[in-house]
Amino acid sequence: MSPCGVVVRLIRALGAWLDRRLQLADTIREVARHRVPRSTASWFYVFGSVTFVLFLLQIVTGVVLAFSYVPSAAEAWNSLQTLNHDEPGGWFLRAVHGWGSTFMVALVLIHMVQVFLFGAFKYPRELTWMTGVLLLLLTLGMAFTGQVLRFDQDAYWGLGIGASIMGRVPLVGARLVHLLLGGPIIAGDTLSHFFSLHVFIVPGLLLALAGLHVLMVLTLGINEWPMPGRLVTRDRYLHDYEELVQKDGIPFVPDAFQRDLVAAGLAVLAVLGCAALFGPFGPSGPPNPTIIQTTPRPDFFFLWLYAALSLLPRNLETPLLLTAPVIGIGVLFVLPLLSGFGEKSWRRRPLAVLTVLLVGVSFAALTRLGQTTPWSPVANAWSGAPVPARYLEGRSPLERQGALVLQNKQCRNCHALDSMGGRRGPALDEVASRLTVDELIRQVLQGGGNMPAYGKNLSPPEVTALVSFLETLRGDGLSPARNPAEAALPPSAASPGRNAASPGR
Repeated sequence: MSPCGVVVRLIRALGAWLDRRLQLADTIREVARHRVPRSTASWFYVFGSVTFVLFLLQIVTGVVLAFSYVPSAAEAWNSLQTLNHDEPGGWFLRAVHGWGSTFMVALVLIHMVQVFLFGAFKYPRELTWMTGVLLLLLTLGMAFTGQVLRFDQDAYWGLGIGASIMGRVPLVGARLVHLLLGGPIIAGDTLSHFFSLHVFIVPGLLLALAGLHVLMVLTLGINEWPMPGRLVTRDRYLHDYEELVQKDGIPFVPDAFQRDLVAAGLAVLAVLGCAALFGPFGPSGPPNPTIIQTTPRPDFFFLWLYAALSLLPRNLETPLLLTAPVIGIGVLFVLPLLSGFGEKSWRRRPLAVLTVLLVGVSFAALTRLGQTTPWSPVANAWSGAPVPARYLEGRSPLERQGALVLQNKQCRNCHALDSMGGRRGPALDEVASRLTVDELIRQVLQGGGNMPAYGKNLSPPEVTALVSFLETLRGDGLSPARNPAEAALPPSAASPGRNAASPGR
């Protein structure tokens, strides 16, 4: 007998030995051969299976990474650098784990959209949909905790923003922050908490809910292809579904399983390809809480939230943060209870199609804004665009020194000058026509609005020079700003000399 034949006989013998003791073979055959509607043998029905395969890939790669990762504030960043540069294949393993997370979130979202459009949340699959909503939230939780474990500058400040949002919850906000961070601030216990969440708690809940989700799919059957005019009713649906499966059903394995297998293989290959081409996510620079002029940016699937929070008016931040997520998740949960019967086909449900389009366009637009961040500092604005020469002509040495302070302190990350620079704050071309000298000094020292206070970042001579230069920026033909007391006086009598235009202004 050939060596291959010996191996096959040994495997069969081992399988028979295990089956006599576990009695699982019949159950596995029954599950694999359970009949499903022929219409479900479609590429539209592969997303759930592919997501589960990617989850298994995440478990395998995560377990291997856990052997090298050190969940401490002092060593987390260094351990990832070691994986990236010193451990053979460590960078690729991290890249597979990171890109696997991205693909998994994308596929969960696509699967939810498909289920929604195909009416698969309706009777009798309401609880299946609800567990799917929980699985989506846990998947996003896995992605967020994974980003925190990178513990780079983005992760540190992103975690700080998340903690500040959680701290706004009435009555229990402080307790939630303490539970999340392991204390009132980001410290040594913070990463230990997130490591436990990412490696044990969230994956355990995902496994349990995924098992329950699959069990309900097997028990209730896979949703048939939605046909226009085929209504869901409490009295007839189960009978009609059983009749459909008996007349036009096929075994899940191998008939319907083939597409799931191909799609899962393509998804895994796509993850491996992206990992090889683009490498791992971060870490960027080590976390430094002393650098406040930073722009923390979350991973791709949280960019929409980052953009939405940045665009919200200040007075609406807390109310919307505390109500919008609760309302959104609540709507998803009660959806099958409110619309559990009737038409399934998306062709007869224009409101469902419009909802998907509206959410999709909003997600895409906010994600794009999150990538370009026109309201945030432009990191290369100050170095890429020097102060135009015309703003320096005829200026005194002190005013030119102020222009140098403006450049070196990266003020143009947030403020444009001559249409070049950031757009987080107002343009500076006419700032002296809007603010008086005292207001300019107060704004620089104390900040206000979205502008941080720079009183501790600038020396008194630098403040004097900067304000002297800003006084020259009044635009063409505009008068300098005056306080209310001066505004009541003729221009010639109002603070002579202080705001008088020097040559070239």
